[in-house]
Amino acid sequence: MKLHLFWATLQFMTRLPIPKKWATGVDFRQYWRGVPYFPLIGFIVGGLAGLVSLSISQSGGGMYIGAMGYVLALVLLTGGLHVDGLADTCDGLFSSRQRKEMLEIMRDSRLGTYGGVGLIFCLALKTFAVVELSYHPPFYLLALLTCASIVGRTAVVLLMYAQRDAREGEGMGSSYVGQISFSATTLTLLAGIVLVMVLGNWQTLSAMMVSLLVVYGLALYFNYRLGGQTGDTLGASIEVGEIVFLLAMIWQ
Repeated sequence: MKLHLFWATLQFMTRLPIPKKWATGVDFRQYWRGVPYFPLIGFIVGGLAGLVSLSISQSGGGMYIGAMGYVLALVLLTGGLHVDGLADTCDGLFSSRQRKEMLEIMRDSRLGTYGGVGLIFCLALKTFAVVELSYHPPFYLLALLTCASIVGRTAVVLLMYAQRDAREGEGMGSSYVGQISFSATTLTLLAGIVLVMVLGNWQTLSAMMVSLLVVYGLALYFNYRLGGQTGDTLGASIEVGEIVFLLAMIWQ
């Protein structure tokens, strides 16, 4: 069952070609049990995207094209799941409407002005952050790019544990928000910390702590504005967690 849960979680969080039979027997309402695998999934996704980036930059493509390759690879590997959540969250929050109307705007699949601006800033910040970090040796850069994905997918647990579902049982986020236990939350955070320390050093760990703090602040803000969390805010927090980690590494 645990192995099936891992494959089901990987299948949901990525667009990797996972055979359906590997994930059979796992109901969507039980997906929250796979949250402790999030750091490992971040390791897989970040590692693959990092390898794409280094393959481009080290073969003569240069650091700018390499950075763009990393960002594009992340979007393709995840099917744009998290950036879509970020765009929808921006459309809702910056609409200056009441809570109910903001949630309806976030449900709309069409991309609005604020969502477009948020998307551009997200992708641009990631790209330029990777460019700024490209002076590091290749293997250390690969570790940093992998850590960014680990941190983003670890930090999102802060928007799940003891949180209120803003849509009250509707949407994909309802399978995660408020469902995860304290032990699963602790296990997720510890797994993320261990992976970041194994791949990096105390600097990467401190950057991770900054990311966790910022994402927790986001959780409080979303609670204040939306009355809880949604699947979109979960996706947005993953993107923010990745960006903050990369920026924190630049400032160090």
